[in-house]
Amino acid sequence: MSARTAPFLAAYDALLARWPVPVEALTVRTAHGTTRINACGPRDGRPLVLLHGGGATSTMWFANAAALADAGHRVLAVDLIGDPGRSVHDGTPLDGVPGLLGWLDAVLDGLGVPEADFCGHSYGGWIALEYALHAPARVGRLALLDPTQCFAGFRPGYLLRVLPLFLPRRTPARARSYLDWETGGAPHLDPDWRELYALGHADFPASRVVTGPRPSAARLRTLTTPTLALFAARSRPHHAHQAAETARRTLPAPEVAVLPDLSHHTLPTAGAPEVNRRLTDFLTTAHT
Repeated sequence: MSARTAPFLAAYDALLARWPVPVEALTVRTAHGTTRINACGPRDGRPLVLLHGGGATSTMWFANAAALADAGHRVLAVDLIGDPGRSVHDGTPLDGVPGLLGWLDAVLDGLGVPEADFCGHSYGGWIALEYALHAPARVGRLALLDPTQCFAGFRPGYLLRVLPLFLPRRTPARARSYLDWETGGAPHLDPDWRELYALGHADFPASRVVTGPRPSAARLRTLTTPTLALFAARSRPHHAHQAAETARRTLPAPEVAVLPDLSHHTLPTAGAPEVNRRLTDFLTTAHT
């Protein structure tokens, strides 16, 4: 642990300690490095892979993990390789979207999980959707929480506001300002997670983010995985109702809802009671 990353990792561990269920720290070594998975729930439960948004770390699921574990799922919350967190990208580069999806293949193989349900938030939602299109036999059910670049592009005003985050001399204050703007008018953001995000943004040596184009309507229509898509009505990255309508129009028989009074970043936490209810109903019904 370096002096630079010590405050971030301490904040990470403190937030993980708030999970109201016992957590097992798992690691999987792939060609790209070491991946950290925070696991909870019955070991013989149906695997549920959780993919966080950019910079959020797997600790972001503190308001959801207990409900999912109590519903009988073996929760596998992954720290994205190359992103702030406890995964270490000290191997080969991901080399674009195929490499990112191949890394996820290798993580599942290392965990001994041939097939699982997936849930992703924000950027993690885009990865989960791409993975379901890439390896449909490995994804039983797919849940997307205000996913970005899946059913709508970014608003131009959002891109202008988020651009300073990636300019040189990144600071925690700049990240805090962005989060406060994005969640303005919505329920409060958890202060511990807000600080973790800010520290990770400024002080964690993350790799270049792997992104790709938004899936075309024709490609979305090929998705065979049952899908739940929940959008935050006050989301700043995109127009939630437009994204929801595209999901309804292009996916085969999806469950889609726009949840009121929530922002992009507060959906999984402030919206946890409703999100957890919808998630557990959706994930459990299919396997009973």
